[in-house]
Formats: sequence, C-alpha cells, structure tokens
Amino acid sequence: MRPPLRDFLDVRRQTLRLAEPLSADDAMGQSMPDASPAKWHLAHTTWFFEAFLLGPAGRPPHREEFNYLFNSYYEGLGPRVDRAQRGLISRPTLPEVLAYRQAVEEAMAEAWEDLPGDLAALGLQHEQQHQELLLTDLKHLLHLNPMRPAYLPRVPAPAPAAAPLAWLRFDGGLARQGHEGPGFAFDHEGPAHQVWLAPFHLADRCVTNGEFQAFIRAGGYREPRWWHAEGWAWARQGGWEAPLYWERAGADWRVFTLGGMAPLDPEAPLGHVSFYEAAAFAAWSGARLPTEGEWEFAARAPSAGGLRELYGPVWQWTASPYAPYPGFRPPEGAVGEYNGKFMVNQMVLRGGSAFTPPGHVRATYRNFFPPQSRWQLAGLRLAKDGRP
Repeated sequence: MRPPLRDFLDVRRQTLRLAEPLSADDAMGQSMPDASPAKWHLAHTTWFFEAFLLGPAGRPPHREEFNYLFNSYYEGLGPRVDRAQRGLISRPTLPEVLAYRQAVEEAMAEAWEDLPGDLAALGLQHEQQHQELLLTDLKHLLHLNPMRPAYLPRVPAPAPAAAPLAWLRFDGGLARQGHEGPGFAFDHEGPAHQVWLAPFHLADRCVTNGEFQAFIRAGGYREPRWWHAEGWAWARQGGWEAPLYWERAGADWRVFTLGGMAPLDPEAPLGHVSFYEAAAFAAWSGARLPTEGEWEFAARAPSAGGLRELYGPVWQWTASPYAPYPGFRPPEGAVGEYNGKFMVNQMVLRGGSAFTPPGHVRATYRNFFPPQSRWQLAGLRLAKDGRP
C-alpha cells in the first residue's frame, strides 16, 4: 500500500531538520568504519529512491557517479566506495548533495501515484532508519572531538526517580511470532509462525544507570565469570571499564550526550552497552536477557500495560541471534539484499530508542547489530525463567 505523498515529504523534511545544525565540516566526519558521515546519509537516502523507484521507472540518474558514491551494500547494483572510506567523499559538496535531494524529491512527487507502493513505503522506512543512524553516528563523531562539542546545546532534564523494579509473569505457551495482516513490515519480520514459550518473567522497566553502576563497583568488568568468552576478549581488547560515553569525574561519572557532557543521571535508563555487557550484567543480577519471542509475546499480551519503556528510550538487547524465521525468503532482485544477507553474527534488539523516529517501531520490529556494538543507543530489560 502506497503511503500518502505528504508522508514522503514529511520524512524528507525531518532528515533536513536533523542535519540543519551541522556545518559542512561536521557533515564530512567519519569516526569509524561502522559509522557514516551525515552528508553520506543525506545522499544515500536520496540515492535509494533514485535506484529503486525512479530508475526502474525510466528516469535517468541525477549524476551517473552517484550510484558508485552512495550505494551502501547492494552488490546487484554495482561497485561502490568502501564503507570505511565514506568520509573521503569531499566532492560532491554539501550544497551539491542538498541540490541532489531536492531534484529527486521533485521527481518523486511528480511520479508518486505511478510508483510501486511497497517500494515507496520501504523507502520511507529506510530513510527513518538513517535518521536514527545519522544521530548515533554524529554522537560518536562529536565524542571523539577533544572539545566534546554539543550537537544542540541544552541541559538534559534529570530523569524522574525510577520506580523499584517489578517482575511480570507471562504463562507462555503456543504463541504467534512475526508480522501478519495489514501495515508495513520489513521482510525479515515475517513470515508469522508459531513458537513455544515456557513460562517466564519480564522486568517491568529497563535497567538504569544507577543499577549498572552497582555492577561496576562490584568488579563486573574485572570478573570473567559473568561474561561470554568472546565478550570478555572484546572487553579486554577495548579496555572497557564502563559503557560507552561514560567518563570518570573524581568519584563520580559524567556522560557525553548530544547536548555535550553532563553529570551521569543514575535514574535514567542505561544506554550504549554491547550485547556482551548486557548479558554480563544480567548474569551478575541472577537473571538473563529475554528472547525476542518472549519480548514480542509480552509486548502483545493483555498485561503489556504493566511494561514500561517498551518502545524506548533505549533499544533492548535480546538473547536471540538474528536469523531467518521459518519459511523466510528474501525478495527477488537487489532489494532482497536489504536484510537477508546479514543474518549471521548479529543479535536482535527490540523496542526503540530516544533517537528512533516516532511511529517507526512496532511489536514485530527486529533491529540487529553485532554483539560488540556500543555506539547504538542500546540497553536491556531483564528476564527470568518462570519456575516457581
């Protein structure tokens, strides 16, 4: 089903709003191979519409070389700049990229009613994913700047006091998992299928900074028994002593935010931890991470009203590897490369974060990252087996 044209224009305007505070220098920076420059995000999301909708409809490319510069990973659409070298694309300039965006938007608006509705919807969802990536990538870049500059100067409001953690019991049983029915979903959210879930308990909220500080004080980063072997190796190799963006300030901690450095708020939900850190904290707590089947079942259950922070403010790591659902088949053509080829060596996250565009997530939404990733705004919710 084709979304209204106004939705397309709203999504495109929101991307520009996110980039508005950035200088051309800001927009060029690439802090690591996993992150991309803001200018590249602006261009790539435009290229996606051109490559998957306007090109097949017969419109010639805005500039031929942009297919090489701004293709991300679609082998079926030709060669491309290596991901780690996106920060070297000083030309085209930022004004040229913005002009590219404008030209493609006008062409899309002109042809909107004649374009494939499913691909138009995918393009909008794709751009919303990149809106979140633009912010997480920019945060990583600014944190590496010695001056720790703010994206938008502001004083973060203290989080309200976190209520004591409570456990909600779910009886499990034979459950449906995955997307079915109307509404948009990415290909990897289906097919819907049956899963068997043993009874389990789920924490009613996410873990807080203060609760994770207790893990640090107890020597959690020095005690290998809580960690997966590979996670322990990553922690040692990276010198991890705390979540990403935490910095010691005497006996206290400070944390880098998009508003600059700020005192660590112990009541705020924990963010920027890897799957390995999340799993180690869960083990130290005498609990575990939920499976994605448990998380989705709980999110859809009548008692889900007792679950707080379900769709934010942090993504929640699950214990589930990113793998295809039974019967999954990627779509034909280059668009089939969107999700399916990444189904190895990644873990699933559920929920959404403070950086996720409103309305972008749902109970079946599957986010995924390598287990060592820390630059995404990811935390955790605890689970326990449902035995008496």
